[in-house]
Amino acid sequence: QVQLVESGGGLVQAGGSLRLSCAASGRASGSYVMGWFRQAPGKEREFVATISRGGFGTYYAVSVKGRFTISRDNAKNTGYLRMTNLKPEDTAIYYCAVSFQTTGSNGRSWSQYDYWGQGTQVTVSS
Repeated sequence: QVQLVESGGGLVQAGGSLRLSCAASGRASGSYVMGWFRQAPGKEREFVATISRGGFGTYYAVSVKGRFTISRDNAKNTGYLRMTNLKPEDTAIYYCAVSFQTTGSNGRSWSQYDYWGQGTQVTVSS
């Protein structure tokens, strides 16, 4: 069992930055792949980024590549999503999730993830 708590969301103007955090408890951080997903009103949950167990492998959705950076600190059992040059279309609830079943940076589908946080709202105004 893993408990995940996201934080760091908020309201920001277009072009601004935010850093989301995902604090995990319950299992050793290095034992799972971590991912970030988002869901905008009326849309399906979509993949944003994923990072391997050791933090050396990452993969991003095309829509955020070059603007978002995923990272993790296994000593602190915490994952991060640094978001820069934010756009109104980035507005969504952002969820972190962990997967014990996938490897490397291959966790690109929500179905691969075993535990989810409750989400944090990110709103980007134009």
